[in-house]
Amino acid sequence: MAGELEGKVALVTGASRGIGAAIARGYAERGALVVGAARSADQLRALAATDPEHISTATVDLRDEESLSGLVDLVVERHGRIDVLVNNAGVAPAADFATEPVAQWRNTLEVNVIAPMTLAQAAGRHFIAQGGGKIINIASTTGVRGKPGLVGYSASKGAMVRFTESLAAEWARHNIQVNCIAPGAFATDAQSAVLESPDLLHRRVRRIPAKRMGDVSELVPLACLLAAPGSDFITGSVFVVDGGESGKL
Repeated sequence: MAGELEGKVALVTGASRGIGAAIARGYAERGALVVGAARSADQLRALAATDPEHISTATVDLRDEESLSGLVDLVVERHGRIDVLVNNAGVAPAADFATEPVAQWRNTLEVNVIAPMTLAQAAGRHFIAQGGGKIINIASTTGVRGKPGLVGYSASKGAMVRFTESLAAEWARHNIQVNCIAPGAFATDAQSAVLESPDLLHRRVRRIPAKRMGDVSELVPLACLLAAPGSDFITGSVFVVDGGESGKL
């Protein structure tokens, strides 16, 4: 609904494309001031151009501690406050676990776990001082049920789920809600190999009871609910959005 996030300030990571871009645009359409953060300056400019009144951007590498540490402060300097943090950015390297280098695990954990925790801690200081806030972590169904070939990624998203639940319990007394969205198969750039192969796409969709992949726009209403005042009693929850794939026998 237009205006439901009027006056809210949101930071969305991984906002240059896919799920992050869809959430950033959805928040802006509902009246929020959004700072979209990612590594790709060109794609961020394209995002901002869709709604320059509501969307501004910040180029950041989540593996760069110095760049990361000032991101929340940048949002506050720009808009005077921060109300919503969406930890969406992530990496998902596929590998044979027996030969996957330790350096790749470290990179996956740094981007998918350490960076979101660092941003949550920084945003949380402002939330506590101002009397509340929202943190929305984007995990994956692989964080709920493991997947072969994605051991490191699955472990990192599993950590995100437990992080969500633990932080929600710790910060509920500060009126800070922490929730998690766990998408299944969505038609994004990350799924390009599947989308470009009719055979792979057929096999992938066959495992989904809804018989299709999701569209990123279908995650926006949930992300908006979790950012809005109507979700003030929802915290520590993990919302699986996968067309029924995780729930089937």
